[in-house]
Amino acid sequence: MIPLRDRNPTRRVPVVNIALIIANVAVYVWSVSLGPEIERIYFQYGVVPSDVVLAFAQYRYMDAVLPFFTSMFLHGGLLHLGGNMLYLWIFGDNIEDRLGHARYAWFYVVCGLAAGLSHLGLDPGSDVPTVGASGAISGVLGAYLVLFPRARVLTVIPVFFFLQIAELSAIFVLGFWFVMQFLNGLVSLGYGIEGSGGVAWWAHVGGFVAGVVLILPFKRTLAYG
Repeated sequence: MIPLRDRNPTRRVPVVNIALIIANVAVYVWSVSLGPEIERIYFQYGVVPSDVVLAFAQYRYMDAVLPFFTSMFLHGGLLHLGGNMLYLWIFGDNIEDRLGHARYAWFYVVCGLAAGLSHLGLDPGSDVPTVGASGAISGVLGAYLVLFPRARVLTVIPVFFFLQIAELSAIFVLGFWFVMQFLNGLVSLGYGIEGSGGVAWWAHVGGFVAGVVLILPFKRTLAYG
């Protein structure tokens, strides 16, 4: 299923969400302009679990920690970037509207860190760089599911060779998304990211769970309408 938009109006301009999208697009354009050098950028600024473990063992804490932040703004291709930014555009504005600009920025980063640590914990020996904003965005999806489970989401549904458009509840769209990430994560256990199609499924799961947990204290005071 591919969400197109939601029917969930906001009260304020989502300046942080827009800034995140602009930053991700700008970094992608920059990385593509590097040509073959882009592979070095992935290894230097992406999360390579085996390198992180080694850096910690050698007390090179900056080298171990920095990739968890920089990897959130790197993407492996146009489809990777486009899919992530679509989800962020649809669901991020409502979370920023409820949390406020500063708290949303912190929320986004913490979810991204939780996603990276989840991937590291389940595949510490991998030497494949992990990049993308999907872990942080997964946290946004988790928060949206908690705050707006009945919000309507216009969604494209592939049915064999045809595409159907339907308006579904957020709890169904995002619940289905999470179940798919979790099931793919289970299948990938024992194979690592190399055997899972290059997707860090457990980063998605970890980010989503972090979003759910972090937003729960605000549910009573922030959910309205």
